[in-house]
Amino acid sequence: MSWEFLLHQFGVQFGLWWVILPAILLGIVVGILPGFSPQNTLIMLLPLTLSVPVEQAMAFMIALYCANHLAGGIPAILVRIPGSGGAAATTLDGYPMTQKGQAQQALVLCFTASVFGGLITTLATIALLPWLSQIGLFLRSVEMVVVMLFGLTLIAVIAGKDTLKALIAGFFGLLIGVIGTDHIYNTPRATFGFLELYDGVPLVPALIGLFAISEALVMIEEKMIVDKEGRERALSARWADTVEGLRMSLQKWWHIVWTAFVGLLIGITPGAGASIASFVAYQQSRLWSKTPELYGKGIPEGVIAPESANNGVTSGTLVPTLALGVPGGSTAAVMMIVLQYHGMVMGPRLFATNPEVAYGVFVSMAVAYIFMIFTILPLARYMSRVVLIPTTYLAPVIILVTIVAAFGERQYLFDMGLALVFGVIGYIAHKTNYHVTAILIGVLLGPLFEQYLVRALRISQGDLTVLFSSTVGNVLWGLLVLSLVLPLWRSYAQRKNQTVA
Repeated sequence: MSWEFLLHQFGVQFGLWWVILPAILLGIVVGILPGFSPQNTLIMLLPLTLSVPVEQAMAFMIALYCANHLAGGIPAILVRIPGSGGAAATTLDGYPMTQKGQAQQALVLCFTASVFGGLITTLATIALLPWLSQIGLFLRSVEMVVVMLFGLTLIAVIAGKDTLKALIAGFFGLLIGVIGTDHIYNTPRATFGFLELYDGVPLVPALIGLFAISEALVMIEEKMIVDKEGRERALSARWADTVEGLRMSLQKWWHIVWTAFVGLLIGITPGAGASIASFVAYQQSRLWSKTPELYGKGIPEGVIAPESANNGVTSGTLVPTLALGVPGGSTAAVMMIVLQYHGMVMGPRLFATNPEVAYGVFVSMAVAYIFMIFTILPLARYMSRVVLIPTTYLAPVIILVTIVAAFGERQYLFDMGLALVFGVIGYIAHKTNYHVTAILIGVLLGPLFEQYLVRALRISQGDLTVLFSSTVGNVLWGLLVLSLVLPLWRSYAQRKNQTVA
């Protein structure tokens, strides 16, 4: 691969601006709506992508995919409703910034972290593709067990001082996560006779219910999302606030870089995804922060970390798809179908026989992120005005749209009822000060943790020492122990300093 080849590919992709820009706009619209995933959109548009040249089809799908990952943070920040599982962690600090009248700054942080996190990791992937394609081979079931535990440990810290309630909420989420058939004998567990639960609790109704519907029910009790001071700040929103958000992002440039690479490394692992990456990045960001007590109260790093990791995943998921022929996620699987339809053979041969397609995919992603810099940032000022809409209008619209989205994922009426049930659970959790995000972490990561753990134990015939049989896994175990010990040590040091003072 030469510089001339790459420059030619960039020229080709910039020439497809007429495909990329509409895809970005569509991806933003789809991403804002909770429950509408990029893979569903691409499946609906599959006849279109199969009927055009492969370069145009991939440019369209890549741009829509990247814009969707970015847009999921918009409702998470403005109304505490994540557009996707990857944006769930963004609600922890994005929404508190909105309540303080800093919605515009939070949106700029989200956009900047998403765009530059995605762009940096995409360029790194282009440069290091031969080596990155091998990482997925080293992260097996044993290592993924530890990665899941990194995300699960966030349950213990997201609720601030009331750790007990966070643990109860997380354990409740884990119990919900084990609903469905087990991973060995396919025996139904806690399905109560509902066939719709045999594949487990569907993520979209759970996400919509716990966040969107429950938040809409809470909104009904208030006239506005923000208080009087916050409304005044939103009404007086200026371009200077956008500039302030950019300044805050530039001050945290290193935070964007390293959390983006967390997303890249997790994205390369088949089966992992944006939800895991964003929670792990948030947990690590809080762990190494000098002010961990500010997380959950509207700190910029709490928005940057999950959004940067969320978009770092985009290039990572395509690495195993193209290099190994193993789709890194459901969206990547749809892209793989399109490539195979056009006669492309996935795996190492693709880079030898069709390098313009293999590398063109990542170049297209870089170009999409460059276009997003100029298309999405100016919108932050106007998007932040959503908080000025009275909740009497906003709440019914949220419930209506999200209920339809719950049906759209699997097209089961059962899922609409399930979303309402989770909405009630989320509302009760809000009113009793149990953290909804802790429940979602359990629902998201619990089944994956069980899957990798059972797989590892099956391979070792029940020998628990297999969890410590890998060098990479042992390094991850050491980092996990450090993640648990360091906050305790910090708390002890702070109490000791206060005693001395």
